Amino acid sequence: MVTTKISLEVDELPKRWYNIVPDLPTPLPPPKDPEKGASRLQNLPDIFSMEVLKQEMSLDRYIPIPKQVRDLYIQAGRPRPLFRAKRLEKYLKTPAKLYYKSEFYSPTGSHKVNTAIPQAYYAKKQGIKRMVTETGAGQWGTALAYACSLLDLDLTVYWVRAASTWKKSRRHFMQLLGAKVFDSPSNHTQIGKELLRKDPQHVGSLGIAIAEAVQDAQADETAVYSLGSVLNHVLLHQSIIGLECQKQFKKIDTYPDVIISCLGGGSNFGGLAIPFLRDSIKEKRPIRFLATQSAAAPNLTGTYRYDYGDYAEQTPLLKMCTLGHRTSFKPIKADGLRYHGAAPIISALRHQGFIDTISYPQDETYVFDKAKIFLQTEGFLPAPESAYSITAAIDEAIRCKRKREHKTILFNVSGHGFMDMEGYEEKILRKNRSSQ
Repeated sequence: MVTTKISLEVDELPKRWYNIVPDLPTPLPPPKDPEKGASRLQNLPDIFSMEVLKQEMSLDRYIPIPKQVRDLYIQAGRPRPLFRAKRLEKYLKTPAKLYYKSEFYSPTGSHKVNTAIPQAYYAKKQGIKRMVTETGAGQWGTALAYACSLLDLDLTVYWVRAASTWKKSRRHFMQLLGAKVFDSPSNHTQIGKELLRKDPQHVGSLGIAIAEAVQDAQADETAVYSLGSVLNHVLLHQSIIGLECQKQFKKIDTYPDVIISCLGGGSNFGGLAIPFLRDSIKEKRPIRFLATQSAAAPNLTGTYRYDYGDYAEQTPLLKMCTLGHRTSFKPIKADGLRYHGAAPIISALRHQGFIDTISYPQDETYVFDKAKIFLQTEGFLPAPESAYSITAAIDEAIRCKRKREHKTILFNVSGHGFMDMEGYEEKILRKNRSSQ
């Protein structure tokens, strides 16, 4: 009988995060200040917690996970199972082997808890009273609200209006966890007020929400800002995903040929892929890494250059693949993929040829159809963002069928879709009713 669930015991939970920065083929370009104006780098200690900043600049290959963080990881359901998608393989009639990581088992429904817990832990240890953040699709805001509730911290969330207007249950979830949630652009910051003055119906963007959160945190000496993607320390914390997967594949004496995940800022793609990218760089393992994106904001196809992380230019300049920090993007249901720039680490590896990318049509019908197939074969309802990972995995498996290739494909189902039913209703159910 083929094993379809590969689990780790609690005592097998990795005790260190992996930092790929010292193993990159060429040094990672550092953040820098603009040529004119005030220093952004000097402001960082007023924005982030001290330990997070230390990790952001670290050249240590491995960083110990504090015991309290490991305990909270275990409470949040880590280690998470790796599944063999046998039913999906049978449906596709493919010779490929499909494996997926079950980050949807998180108590808030996504992988974002992996970095929310340590960021809240370090803030609490420093004596911080309040954390401030933004969220796009809502998963990050919910994850940080969960972590703050466990560690007795206040939280303010600026939520991109394009998603907040239709995700009422996720707003309630954040509020039940104790967070204050404001639609972005909001009337609670000067940045938000100016944008609303120009357009009272502004749909917002992650770049705008980041700008509001940073401005809020800087104005309060008892608060710190927290980011759920893009930055080095976030990818560091998320490496727990790939580190677990490596142990799980070792248990079944298998190794992936293709690794796939969706990419907005880069946290879940990086979390899954980075430990394996180390094998590709250092051991020359022949692995294909594929980042899946929406044609609404395919940032990995952007220019590799220095750009701001936020709309209001409050952050340092980061070397990344970018579409421009003030670019407007049309709303999509997978709003977590609607960001102008990709993580500097991911961008550097993309620029050096280690990462491929594919973007799917903006109307999202294609990816929601594939999510439906996954639900009806594997039984798990994915988040819209995760549907992009599933779609690329299915497309790769179909190519294997056509070419008769026996590849092993690993993909990340980074979140569940229980709070995204309005999106499924619009993209799948409404379409089905109209065709009847």
